[in-house]
Amino acid sequence: MNSLLRLLPLLFLVATATTANSKPPNIVLILSDDQGYTDYGFMGHEEIETPNLDQLAKESTVFRRGYVPTALCRPALSTLITGLYSHQNKTTGNDPARTPANEAHAEKAGKDARELLISHIDRTGALPQWLAQKGYVNFQSGKWWEGSFERGGFTEGMTKGYPHPGGRHGDAGLAIGRETMTPVTEFIDRSVEAEQPFFLWYAPVMPHTPHNPPARLLDKYLKKGVKERIAQYYAMCEWFDETCGTLLDHIDEAGIADDTLVIYVTDNGWIQKEVGGYGPRSKRSPYELGTRTPIMFRWPGKIPPADRPELCSSIDFVPTVLGAAEAEGPHDFPGLNLLPQLKSGEAIERDTIFGESFAHDIADIETPQASLLYRWVIQGHDKLLLTYDGAPGHMRYPPENAEPQLYNLKDDPKETMNLAEANPAKVKELSALLDEWYVPNQRQAGKLAPPAR
Repeated sequence: MNSLLRLLPLLFLVATATTANSKPPNIVLILSDDQGYTDYGFMGHEEIETPNLDQLAKESTVFRRGYVPTALCRPALSTLITGLYSHQNKTTGNDPARTPANEAHAEKAGKDARELLISHIDRTGALPQWLAQKGYVNFQSGKWWEGSFERGGFTEGMTKGYPHPGGRHGDAGLAIGRETMTPVTEFIDRSVEAEQPFFLWYAPVMPHTPHNPPARLLDKYLKKGVKERIAQYYAMCEWFDETCGTLLDHIDEAGIADDTLVIYVTDNGWIQKEVGGYGPRSKRSPYELGTRTPIMFRWPGKIPPADRPELCSSIDFVPTVLGAAEAEGPHDFPGLNLLPQLKSGEAIERDTIFGESFAHDIADIETPQASLLYRWVIQGHDKLLLTYDGAPGHMRYPPENAEPQLYNLKDDPKETMNLAEANPAKVKELSALLDEWYVPNQRQAGKLAPPAR
């Protein structure tokens, strides 16, 4: 007993030193591009094969009812990098429209409208900047709209950005996944060798068009009798899955899986049409096949594998990552730090999430309301959509022939039966929640929303 007592101070010092020397986790974001929430093996698709993401799901806490607040590429990515809703960070669409409002903003600033749109990230700040304060190195690959990788605070990256050729949404970064994985694997190796925590933005343009998968994958689906345009998309989903396997295998083989938080999400959904293009209730829409996505968190030994029934939103990404890194941003965020509940398995104290949809081209880069098409709220399984006209220079609710849409997602996941007329009290109740979250005609654009419910 006396010898044990003599060892206690030494054991305490060892434990203290271990804690003091421990590093925050590496963070890896895997971001799919234009993929329906149903289009994975683990989500129940009968033909698309995604063995690597299926395995990731087995090793992760999975939210099958995950969502992005705005179902379009650039706004979805802006939420992931800023932690803010589109009406807050003012990046509501992919490109500025050629409107008098945007021309006036550009003339006043002495810059073109594209540069002004990119400058929104200078006002909001970005996740890599906040992680860098905790010693992180940060790497950008794949899709990136906000100028060069440095503009977002990445210490390394592939994208030169606008106004460089091809800089609209990624230029050289768009080669990741489709042509090479070397930049990301070499970044991981450098970071491990330097013993620095890292954040990896892995956002390949996959399964996004062009749907030009390897012949070996396309032939697989054609032999199943799948029509050609559909088979091309299915094969792209599997090709993307293969790249995820390469990345995850490299993390495992580097011996850092236990030190790495991997998060998976899609920027927006997709319905592949037989004649090409995408269906109207998918990308850019507030409907389930536009805005819903599986969201996964893998951190072996810290986050137990689980299948969670709660709602989850990509608005939670930034506060959760900051929580894992023990880092801070410059302001409060509307999303939740889910890490405590991910670790403990306790229920998330929230039953309501919000979102919005805007026109593809931004009517007024300083006034989000000018392009607003929908606001939506989900509480439990009740989903309400309110429609706006999104016309440049004015906004009214509702536009002609656009009534509220109320759906019960549990009984009607394909949103075929509008229950609004039969349930006016529920419409009023959910509309009040939307107005509490964001009133487009009354609240200053960019003002932070109340805490998420």
